[in-house]
Amino acid sequence: MRSAGETDSPQLLAAAMRVVCGRLEGAFTLLAVDAGIPGAVVGARRNSPLVVGRGDGENYLASDVAAFIEHTRDAVELGQDQIVLITPDSIDITDFHGQPASGTDFHIDWDSSAAEKGGYDWFMLKEIEEQPQAIADTLLGRLTETGEIALDEVRLSEQDLRDVDKIFIVACGTSYHAGLVAKYAIEHWTRIPCEVELASEFRYRDPVLDRSTLIVVISQSGETMDTLMALRHAKEQKARVLAICNTNGSTIPRESDAVLYTHGGPEIAVASTKAFLTQVVACYLIGLHLAQVRGIKFADEVGAVVAQLQEMPGKLRELLDRIEPVRELGRELKSEPTVLFIGRHVGYPVALEGALKLKELAYMHAEGFAAGELKHGPISLIDQGTPVICIVPSPVGRGMLHDKVVSNIQEVRARGARTIVIAEEGDQAVVRYADHLIYVPRTPTLLAPLVTTVPLQVLAAEIAAARGHDVDQPRNLAKSVTVE
Repeated sequence: MRSAGETDSPQLLAAAMRVVCGRLEGAFTLLAVDAGIPGAVVGARRNSPLVVGRGDGENYLASDVAAFIEHTRDAVELGQDQIVLITPDSIDITDFHGQPASGTDFHIDWDSSAAEKGGYDWFMLKEIEEQPQAIADTLLGRLTETGEIALDEVRLSEQDLRDVDKIFIVACGTSYHAGLVAKYAIEHWTRIPCEVELASEFRYRDPVLDRSTLIVVISQSGETMDTLMALRHAKEQKARVLAICNTNGSTIPRESDAVLYTHGGPEIAVASTKAFLTQVVACYLIGLHLAQVRGIKFADEVGAVVAQLQEMPGKLRELLDRIEPVRELGRELKSEPTVLFIGRHVGYPVALEGALKLKELAYMHAEGFAAGELKHGPISLIDQGTPVICIVPSPVGRGMLHDKVVSNIQEVRARGARTIVIAEEGDQAVVRYADHLIYVPRTPTLLAPLVTTVPLQVLAAEIAAARGHDVDQPRNLAKSVTVE
């Protein structure tokens, strides 16, 4: 790139990067250095994460703030199709054509200790233990003095929200399961039809969208490529988009019409735990906000649900303090070839999430089913001793639903299954049908996934560790999936 007599300079490096980016298609993040230009690094991004760390006499480039958090908590959010040149004393941002551009400064509100194991064998175990605080942080400041739900960034008017006649929740993997839980609460509280879609399938089936459609996209990293492309498709169809995300400055919140940050802190382990629970809480808050704006719920009714949510950190702490029997059970199950999960209502997505955790971490065959579907095929999988984990709803207020699940437990037990039952404290109806009984604190039915999911997280981690696997870095998986 240099001609004879030219002086090496940082700007020459940036110019070379612009030439390269002009020839590229698709998604990429690029970094470049030149031995002849010491003290300069140039980076470029398109549809892939890149963030600048702003230090004192030093600057950083990384895909995630966790990489430089021990050095600085001040960062710069880069826009799409931008190039940044950093030296120890400067940050220079342009677009791919060389025109000056600007990033958005933000401050990271967690420190480097949050990205360290803190004495735990695995980051995942630490993050499971952090869930009570993570939920508390998600709820912090969400209820205003007037009893209204407060989101983080809202570029939608209340009339926009009143005009919504259909909701799509779009996400991948664990975030998709959070959306499945949310559907029950949002439809119950708002009476708006709500569909949950896999982001990877969303735009390919030509969904019917318009200005009255609200798309809720969920992504821990804010860079999940399938979800980002679904978001862009929705925007092209003039739909409104509300993002739930844990990462400030990421692409998905920036391109959305409104944002609710979960404030869960860093999640290092690939298999999501506290991100899942905080996403579920965020979905509850969105449902309550919509119900309130549309006049379906009054401030005191919203406040009552928020008060129930605010009790959840204490209930989770109580559950985690007596979780050791679940760990012992995990060690017992390490040699099993398959584990099945069943649930009804909000217990069904919990079953799906429990199965996913076991697949991710222990590399075992695991499947989650709606309990009522057993007789339509899956019950043929039950053999003598097959572990079946049953998520039982509260008998309070949902007696018929509870009785149906107890009947399903009887069905699988009669065919030789080893039943592992997760039920509410004091539920005596399940005792005689449970080979292993895991009690969780009493919780309203719609909020129950916040407690019933936790034993499944612990179980999956313990089985994986007992089988000699890396709990934090499962094979073939990445924390942030930035390709379609």
